[in-house]
Amino acid sequence: MNISKRMDNIKPSPTLAVSAKAKAMKARGIDVIGFGAGEPDFDTPDHIKEAAIQSIQDGFTKYTPAGGTEDLKQAICAKLQRDNNLTYEPAQILVSCGAKHSLYNICQAILFDGDEAIIPAPYWVSYPDMVYLAGATPVIVDAKAENDYKITPEELKAAITPKTKAFFLNSPSNPTGAAYTEDELKKLAEVLVGTDITIISDEIYESIIYDGFVFNSIATVEPKLQDQTIVVNGVSKTYSMTGWRIGYAAGPANVIKAMANIQSQSTSNPTSIAQKATIAALNGPQDCITMMVTEFDKRRKYMVDRLNAIPGFSCFTPKGAFYAFPNISGVFGKKAGDHVINDSTSLETYLLETVNVAVVGGLGFGADNNIRLSYATSMENIEKGLNRIQEAVEKLS
Repeated sequence: MNISKRMDNIKPSPTLAVSAKAKAMKARGIDVIGFGAGEPDFDTPDHIKEAAIQSIQDGFTKYTPAGGTEDLKQAICAKLQRDNNLTYEPAQILVSCGAKHSLYNICQAILFDGDEAIIPAPYWVSYPDMVYLAGATPVIVDAKAENDYKITPEELKAAITPKTKAFFLNSPSNPTGAAYTEDELKKLAEVLVGTDITIISDEIYESIIYDGFVFNSIATVEPKLQDQTIVVNGVSKTYSMTGWRIGYAAGPANVIKAMANIQSQSTSNPTSIAQKATIAALNGPQDCITMMVTEFDKRRKYMVDRLNAIPGFSCFTPKGAFYAFPNISGVFGKKAGDHVINDSTSLETYLLETVNVAVVGGLGFGADNNIRLSYATSMENIEKGLNRIQEAVEKLS
């Protein structure tokens, strides 16, 4: 049976693949420390779960409008006004089955065959594949470590061609934890104002920030860009609701309508119960976020310090999200037994097979000199896992 040509460039998600390997090893009784999964280890807050239980008891278990319920869209509009000073109407909101689904719908709705989409690297693994699936071409712009993994206005401007249709902006970033300041966003905005380029602003880690950093949306710092920007967010990371699968997009009504039509022919509505739970998350108490971020911050500091103490490793201090992304090129060319470390994938394999630690090689993020570790796991696991990594690296020669 022939496979569609559009699948030629599509790869399985490396983060999901590593997590699957780790889970399979655990199922065989192996003590694996997993740093692969990008999901908080905290439970969903009780008031959110209670709202879901109430919705079941109330019989709210049927289809909803394909693009989400009106009351959830109103709650999202209120959140965007309250937190981001952005004004939207419900017709400008689409609720999807996770932020990944929102991003996929955007690419399908706005990209044509032959279009180009600018993606700063390191990038979240799914961005290029989503662009390929829409028939367009990802244009990768390397964000340099010396610039804290953020692209400059000059680098953005140099990447723009007559074929440029979209620009992906992920701040705070997965995998680096880099985050753009208000001033940096204003300077990027100067390049984009007056163009026809759609800005896809992935803000899923908006609330997970450290060291007094203040989050800003590019649509907020430059109001002229609001009609040119599609804001993507969700509840997975902020409220530890990964399995609930609710994300949303806010943008021009015509694009949102097109995305809703795509969704109506693919998944239909997000789960009704999860939509009610999301209303409780957005409208309810927000102290659960502070609790989680405080704990993430402790883990962040410990992990970065430990990684920087490993010979051959150098780790940037993230400003947001819950990932460390150390450069590991200092161990390239070294070996232990049959394992020769010449890239991120070989180190990923070495750590999993020799000390039962799952990390994600940077190749899938467009940065083969790095690996990604999530610190959305317990301090006990972090300490044990880093001890194993250090032991394994010290055996290389």
